[in-house]
Amino acid sequence: MLNQAADHVVGPDLGAEARAVARVAEIERAFGDPADATNPVGFARLLEADEAGEISTEGEKILDELVFNAEFVPVALGGRLEQLDTLTRVVRQVFRRDIALGLGYGVTSFMASVNVWAAGNPDQQRRLADILLRGGKVSVAYHELAHGNDFVRNEFRADPAPEGGYVLGGEKQVINNAARAAAWLLFSRTSDDPGSRSHSVLMVERAGIDTERLRVLPRYGTVGVRGCHLSGLDFDQAPVGPEALVGAEGQGVELALRSFQMTRSAIPGMALGAADTALRTVVGFALGRQLYRKSVMEIPHARATLSTAFLDLLISDSLSLVGTRAVHLLPDETSVYASAVKYLVPKILTETMYELSIVLGARFYVREGEFGIFQKHVRDLPVLSLGHAGSAACQATIIPQLPRLARRSWFKAEPAPAELFQPRTPLPPIRYEQLALATGRDSLSAALVAAVDQLPTTNPEERAIQSLALRLMDELRQLQEAALQLSPQDRTALASPSSFSLADRYAVLLAASAVLGVWREARGGGDPFLADPAWAAAALHRLARRLGHQPPPLPASCEERLHEEVVRRFTEHRSYDLYDTPLAG
Repeated sequence: MLNQAADHVVGPDLGAEARAVARVAEIERAFGDPADATNPVGFARLLEADEAGEISTEGEKILDELVFNAEFVPVALGGRLEQLDTLTRVVRQVFRRDIALGLGYGVTSFMASVNVWAAGNPDQQRRLADILLRGGKVSVAYHELAHGNDFVRNEFRADPAPEGGYVLGGEKQVINNAARAAAWLLFSRTSDDPGSRSHSVLMVERAGIDTERLRVLPRYGTVGVRGCHLSGLDFDQAPVGPEALVGAEGQGVELALRSFQMTRSAIPGMALGAADTALRTVVGFALGRQLYRKSVMEIPHARATLSTAFLDLLISDSLSLVGTRAVHLLPDETSVYASAVKYLVPKILTETMYELSIVLGARFYVREGEFGIFQKHVRDLPVLSLGHAGSAACQATIIPQLPRLARRSWFKAEPAPAELFQPRTPLPPIRYEQLALATGRDSLSAALVAAVDQLPTTNPEERAIQSLALRLMDELRQLQEAALQLSPQDRTALASPSSFSLADRYAVLLAASAVLGVWREARGGGDPFLADPAWAAAALHRLARRLGHQPPPLPASCEERLHEEVVRRFTEHRSYDLYDTPLAG
């Protein structure tokens, strides 16, 4: 079964990029044209399932046939997981149709399984791989409603049993697939001592639990991802063996934070699939609807909004790209990058959806028909911005690191390797043991500083890039000064609003560094659009304005080039991200 799953899509002789392209193409073929009313997994049927509050059974059947769970299992264990950026790119194709399907079928299993890939013993890893490759689901339970993201205060207990192992007691709420999972990863209190060593992670299989000691809590109703089965678990002194412990006892917080570095980096990039569909829906509306004897696309505001939305997707994908690739290349720096991705990308995409809804007008409220999928994605996207870490939690992860980064790294560190910015370059294996919680190193922003003196200035677009890069470098200098002046109180989760503002500014600067790096590397060959300075200048201009600057207007060619690309990708059915992927519809 394991070898069949590994070879399901393409043979072993192809490189990582070829395998990714083949997997994406197979998913597109399997799901077909989403606009086709006769397609059992088209938008019309997905909307019907959403209205019924159920996940698409036809969609799950297709994913079963694709052995989609293999995407979340490392190659060494018979799966297809070799690069985190590739995983993001593949799952994005499911999200562009239905976030609930992508989340409910497999991404929750990914969030759970990374704990075992990072710290589980060989037997645990084999058991989990077998569950997933046979089509089973795994859930993760970090939080409790009473404590939110402050999971160190969790009360769910795993007390030592006299004969060995643990006794589980208490409730875990709002768990995706709690009732459908074959196993759960439970963040549990194993000690009453204060501090970060009071909790551990246990992998508990449903088959090993006394059914009299477990109750599945009622399902929660939700506004978004209505097809997902969110419920909870209530354990009544249920015994489990010592083999359930993942890693060492008391390692729960450390393991969770290391796992977050992978999930926070990857999941926002998956959400770009839904934003892609939203943009595509509104572009189709703008090209096909007449207003004041012109198409909506000819209205300057509408045209600019669509170009800007495309730009937002490119910015988000650039930051997501470096976040996922950093897990492989810069594991000791990933903590801060992952938090920046999880904070900024959902925020940008949510704002983008709002701007697109203005162009769509009253049709934005329609829940069925041609524009119903837009309304569904508007409701579903915010769920991903919460998940296992909301915006404030991600900022709270960044804030304590700012003074150390300001002292040790900014304007001192060596720039990130070129491979960090190359979407199609192979990566070394993930070194889970090297994922550090905070080291005070940041080579991503160093890439921005290093690039300033090397930027070409042969045309107006390139000169605009250089001017904007200088402005952003100065912003980093101001951020450094502000971070060094933070009081001890303002370096904690109880910091003042000004500290959270610094975290926001820093995330935007990391996005700018990512954009600049992607453009510079593309100039060496490959995608001609990514090599074009027009999009990079427009992206840096938008990020500078996000920081409160008022840079000079861009050359008119920037807006024109973005508009042309928006229309081309719509007409040719290509994705609105860094990959320009052929789509089924």
